[in-house]
Amino acid sequence: MLITASRRVMNDSLARNSLLIMATTVVNGGLGYVYWMLAARAIPQPLVGNATALISAATALSMIANLGAGHMFIQRLPGSAPDLWARIVSGGLLAGCAATAAAAAAGTVLVPMAAANFGFLQRPAGAAALVCAATAITATTLLDNVYVAHRAGHGMFVRNLALALGKIGALAAILAAGAHSAGVVVVSWTLPTLLVSVVTVAAGLGRLRPGARLRLTGLGSELPHLRTALTGHHLINLTQAGPAALLPVLVTARLGPGANAHFYLAWMTASMLFMVSPAVASALYAERTNAARVGLRRAAIVVLAMVGAPAALLLTEGDQILALFSAAYAAEGGMLLKILVLAAVPDAITNLAVAHWRSHGEFRLCRRLNVARAVTCLTLSWLLLPGAGVTGAGIAWMAGQAVSALLVGAVALSLRRAVGS
Repeated sequence: MLITASRRVMNDSLARNSLLIMATTVVNGGLGYVYWMLAARAIPQPLVGNATALISAATALSMIANLGAGHMFIQRLPGSAPDLWARIVSGGLLAGCAATAAAAAAGTVLVPMAAANFGFLQRPAGAAALVCAATAITATTLLDNVYVAHRAGHGMFVRNLALALGKIGALAAILAAGAHSAGVVVVSWTLPTLLVSVVTVAAGLGRLRPGARLRLTGLGSELPHLRTALTGHHLINLTQAGPAALLPVLVTARLGPGANAHFYLAWMTASMLFMVSPAVASALYAERTNAARVGLRRAAIVVLAMVGAPAALLLTEGDQILALFSAAYAAEGGMLLKILVLAAVPDAITNLAVAHWRSHGEFRLCRRLNVARAVTCLTLSWLLLPGAGVTGAGIAWMAGQAVSALLVGAVALSLRRAVGS
């Protein structure tokens, strides 16, 4: 029976790639947990707070500036001839990374002006770290989407495994050399990300499309497609992922780096749940761009199978898990973690609905759903953080997900009535 079930999974593209995405999520979550535990135990909390604030800012800037090239890859790469394939990937990577570097450079000036707690970005080392980290995030995100476009989840898994192990190895090596500053975290987090991306471009992409070679010529013809991706996919992605990237930034701005350390470790622990539904949603979109007939029910079952057991574990043992970092992390982040776990349900509802309507070209509807949850989440976070502490960010996150999920239900009911009338 087990062998038969395994064969069915391996022969089912959505299930196979969803399981590989789940494995990628486990690797990122599990090894990321080891990475941050090592950092939290070896580096003073305020310095960890500064490092996580910088990485959070870099993540937010990458989200803002990557131009939506990742979902453009999923939409256009399947079935493309080698020359066109190379042009699409080259143009998307170059434009996304260049725009991210420019946005990060501007961020080194603008972010400290908006929030005094980010004053460390005004120093040359902080500015350089922000630009490098943001560009690295964009590069690795876009490369992952190339694999998603080809339904090659195994390639994405190998990339992320190497990346997670590289971060731990780099952190351990730098700590062993005697360094214990915030820069230790930033360098050990950023450098492996850049190196794995370079290796992927040099040796990995050719296996996805034999005969295709990335190039820097003839990319002007990609500009119209990039503009379309910017106004369509990018705005959907930005309003979907933006709140997750901005929450740690808001926590730092309102409560300081020390509070952000407590928030970030609870957020990182819950991230294994929040990475699942966006990943499955991307896989669902890739299936449909590859002309496969895949329904929402199948995708929902995959999400439930992935998050059910981890969610139950975090709800019952979350305090003990956070206490492995220190008792202070459990005391400050225990309730926050439980709220984040519960929010994974409405979050998944909205993410799958957006993938479904995106595959039908309903970009405006997708944007509106994501805007509703983004505005709710970020506005409430700003208002609640000073009084409720880091738990206020969790309440705001839950409220944003609940609002968008209710809107999904209302839209689905309206469409059903319109079809039935």
